[in-house]
Amino acid sequence: MSSSPVPATASAAAVLALGAASFLIHDFGPLSRQMALHIALMNVAAPMAAVMVARQAGAGRAATLWVAAAIQIAMLWAWHAPALQQHAMESHAVQGVMHASLLAVAFWFWRGVIRLAPASRWHAIAVLLLTGKFACLLGVLLIFAPRLLYDFPAHAPGALPALADQQLAGLLMAAACPLSYLVAGVIVVIQMIGDLGFAADTPRRRPLSAAR
Repeated sequence: MSSSPVPATASAAAVLALGAASFLIHDFGPLSRQMALHIALMNVAAPMAAVMVARQAGAGRAATLWVAAAIQIAMLWAWHAPALQQHAMESHAVQGVMHASLLAVAFWFWRGVIRLAPASRWHAIAVLLLTGKFACLLGVLLIFAPRLLYDFPAHAPGALPALADQQLAGLLMAAACPLSYLVAGVIVVIQMIGDLGFAADTPRRRPLSAAR
């Protein structure tokens, strides 16, 4: 039996609630709006899509999940490199490719988490913690960078200043991504504890030879 889709569902719900609260509190600039969109794709749309197809295949392999996690981390950091991010902000086509690729790899990642067999769930905990840490590091970099990392076009009058926009984008990532993976990891741990309790409560069958 494959792993439960509950971690992915809870993760998406937590990020969705955080995002709704953020939109009520902050005026987003172009970078923070873009960050909010790809967080919504990677941490809400992707896990929910993975839940929808979770029952269409058997148990997955832990090695596949690790590969998906590594590619997701690499793509996340690559797309936020100044050169690629500059192209994405200046071209709708490049921005579309960025969001589509991040959505696809995130779907692959969450599908791998959901499909793990109960005996392999510890891999999900390790992968979720590692992914959340790298996402948080990228967010912290955007928050505490002493200067602008991207040379975006001038903001409209009255809009959020460029450096504040960059810091808000980092804050969104530093809050949403670790929250997503942490919530999912905690639920996986609870499921593992429940599996151990169920195994301990299950009576062992006596051999047929001993019963005669």
